[in-house]
Amino acid sequence: MRIWFNLTFSTIQAVFRNLRQSVPPGEITLICTHTYAHAAAFLAADESYLEPENLTDTDYLEWCVSFCRLHNIQLFWPGKAAALISKHHELFQAIGVQVLSVADFDTLTLLHNKADFYSALNPKVAQTMDFIAVNNRDGFDRAIERLSLKHQELCVKPAVSVFGLGFRVLDTQRDSITQLLKGVEYQIPLQELRSGMANTPEFATLLVMEHLGGPEWSVDCAGRHGELLCAVQRKKSQIPGGGQIIDNNADIDGMVTRLTAHYRLNGLFNIQFKEGAYGVRLLEINPRPSGGFGMACLSGANLAQIALQSIKGEVFQLPSIRYGLRVTEINMPVVMREAL
Repeated sequence: MRIWFNLTFSTIQAVFRNLRQSVPPGEITLICTHTYAHAAAFLAADESYLEPENLTDTDYLEWCVSFCRLHNIQLFWPGKAAALISKHHELFQAIGVQVLSVADFDTLTLLHNKADFYSALNPKVAQTMDFIAVNNRDGFDRAIERLSLKHQELCVKPAVSVFGLGFRVLDTQRDSITQLLKGVEYQIPLQELRSGMANTPEFATLLVMEHLGGPEWSVDCAGRHGELLCAVQRKKSQIPGGGQIIDNNADIDGMVTRLTAHYRLNGLFNIQFKEGAYGVRLLEINPRPSGGFGMACLSGANLAQIALQSIKGEVFQLPSIRYGLRVTEINMPVVMREAL
């Protein structure tokens, strides 16, 4: 089977490794494309090619269809433009290509914006943290006043963001120079943030939220159109260098199962949680494999294999997960390679 992964994150290498471990040699060919000639994702691919840049949505769809036809693709596993592609499966089906989309267009669009996602989520499915979406300083001030009545510590994050970019805990005691000299990370002085808003009457949606100070879980999942096939919980140590523990939290298991069914999630995806003063809360659903995917598969569950077997309609046996296992990742120097 020839499987194509278009532009995606370098962490896809862990998926490639686990896919290869799941089948006899030569049974699958992994093809990767990217706009960078030296993309790290190429290192684990069997074939790698450059993607054109700055295409319109229509042109990119046409390019994807042409690429599938030219390279005899049988399964398209999209990263870039995943929502757009999910809306146009028929273009690929017409040439005999199966497309693996984590969810439909409306769901993928919803997950991209956390303000919309949190607002639309039924609390009976999963609990989120207290939050207020703001777009100006007056709204920000009202949100701070309201949330401070219930929560001792608050934080902010852009409604549209990946990898935690833009997340900051609001510091009411120190200024930025003190934070800088003390090496404080992921915090921002509240008053300096307010001052910065004075020159920006309107800004992109920012979430003001209760800060969840407890442990965090990253749950790597394999699903089939709303059916949770397997999930591996990684509880992150709050001690530097402590690694992560393969966990089995019943509350998280319940929320993952309900979220998978509610959004009809499919293929490989990741759901993150964090504990606060009022319990475990949902952070986000990532409609793609996580950066820690390889660590999750050390638990004994080859999630990539489960997803592939599901796609192919094969019967598979659920693995025995090694709960309590402590895992981590190490860096390894490599020589870069170029795409064709």
